[in-house]
Amino acid sequence: MKVAEKSKGREKSRAPVQAAGGIVVRDAGAPLIAVVRLRKDNAWVLPKGKLKPGENALAAAKREVVEETGHDVEVHEFLGAMSREAGKLKIVQFWRMSALDTPPRKLMRDVRAVKWLPLEQAIKTLTHAHERAFLEHAGPTALEAAAQSAAVPSAARRMRGAAVRITFAERIRAWFRRMTQSRA
Repeated sequence: MKVAEKSKGREKSRAPVQAAGGIVVRDAGAPLIAVVRLRKDNAWVLPKGKLKPGENALAAAKREVVEETGHDVEVHEFLGAMSREAGKLKIVQFWRMSALDTPPRKLMRDVRAVKWLPLEQAIKTLTHAHERAFLEHAGPTALEAAAQSAAVPSAARRMRGAAVRITFAERIRAWFRRMTQSRA
């Protein structure tokens, strides 16, 4: 095997796993956040999953959330990303989503249950510390944006969204500004 082939293989094996998901908010008098229980290890997690080949992160986030919660969703702003390294680096991008008022679908086989919980209870329910930390930081932003969005009629939201397209890089910069300002 040539040296170039070896280094190609190493580079490929070091590529991070790309995943996407959502902090899904449902208004039931008070805002509730979706957490899902996985069948394989009984872990309570935020709805998320790996990107399929050629799929963009936003499309994957919506697909995974619908599959794991059983609810159709409307996707809103980018909330941030988290990473972890358990053997292989995994980067997960998250968007704020709102559950639509439609009948829920059957859950995918990998999911045992879905709970809709207030933010503090959702944080405590999550199994993994890195997800608890992410929801603790991004959750208040998601709830604040959901409250502001609820105050704007849906037709106005659609028109506003059509008039201004925010690039992924702009969303990352805005998220970074929010994170650094909240720590100051």
